[in-house]
Amino acid sequence: MLNCLAKNILIGMIVTALLTGMALTTMAADFPSQPQLKEGVKIRLGYLEGGPFPNYPPNLTAFVQGLAEFGWLEPPNIPEFSDPADAKSVWEWLADNAKSKHLVFVRNGFYSESWDKQLRSTTKEQLIERLGSKPDIDFMIAMGTWAGQDLANDKHNVATMVFSSSDPIGSKIIKSPEDSGFTHLHARVDPTRYERQVRLFHDILGFQKLGVAYEDSSEGRTYAAINDIRKVANQQGFEVVECYTKNGTPDIEEANTSVNKCHVELADKVQALYITNQTGVNNKNMPAMMAPLFDKQIPTFSQPGSSLVKLGAMMSIAQAGFKYVGEFHAQIAGQIFNGAKPGSLPQVFEDPPKISLNLESATRVGYNPSVEILVAADEVFKTIEQPK
Repeated sequence: MLNCLAKNILIGMIVTALLTGMALTTMAADFPSQPQLKEGVKIRLGYLEGGPFPNYPPNLTAFVQGLAEFGWLEPPNIPEFSDPADAKSVWEWLADNAKSKHLVFVRNGFYSESWDKQLRSTTKEQLIERLGSKPDIDFMIAMGTWAGQDLANDKHNVATMVFSSSDPIGSKIIKSPEDSGFTHLHARVDPTRYERQVRLFHDILGFQKLGVAYEDSSEGRTYAAINDIRKVANQQGFEVVECYTKNGTPDIEEANTSVNKCHVELADKVQALYITNQTGVNNKNMPAMMAPLFDKQIPTFSQPGSSLVKLGAMMSIAQAGFKYVGEFHAQIAGQIFNGAKPGSLPQVFEDPPKISLNLESATRVGYNPSVEILVAADEVFKTIEQPK
């Protein structure tokens, strides 16, 4: 079975690359992704996030590096900052140091709602007013679900791209994979991403009980893709064991504690655990949240991606530092800069089916990966890194 699985993964990689290349070539025929602006014209960029999250800075960095590949700015040498979730420092560095004839990263164009619902309301109101009749920002990066929801409306018409949203359709940011619902809005979507992840995890391990910790709210269920998990469970015949956390809180310690408590509880009940997107799942909390799982030898799959695999999750889909999705976002953004309507451009981009694996984690939970799995792995971490 594993041999067939590895072959399917490799075939999927080839097919995805071919289809993606064909789609992007067709798109480029109408609006190229390389700069075509008149001399002196500059695009002013702004940024909105729901709050700090480890996936946001690397998404932003990969996007900017993709833009550099298309010629929109000189290749940036963005430094590493002490807090891996700190997108503001990345943004301010770009505002002060990015060299471009075409783009301006507006220094005071960075907005964060700090995972605070009251602050979210006032921030949205202030930003929408700024993007109104005489905007001083031409292009908005909406990082994450909160940001996407707050800018997916007809109260402004500034070009907006939504990044790193778990489910932009389920969270009502866009209408469908083919239609964002607004001419000024674009949101990358991969409708079956989490189904593929859970199916792959089960194909490899064959567990009968899968643990999932998430907040039992509309947002929490969307972030965790719980409906996708249940769908695959019904199709493949395993049980989903659930535990509820606190995600919609500005108190990061409260969120962390709720995740850790659930992992202790689930470790006694399941054979594998799917680590979901939520504020309590973060780099600094990884040692504490993984401890009960290692104690009970519970293998894990990281929904947020390979950034958590190097910190102890056993496996995920390899992201190569978000390089692939960064290139997709940059290609789309280049077309928008050149005049394309965001809502008219393709939104579907599937993560390349490449595995990320942590060998120390595998050893600690008693999993010995086959040769086929190792061949299919694009990222292999030999040891567990400690968060900085």
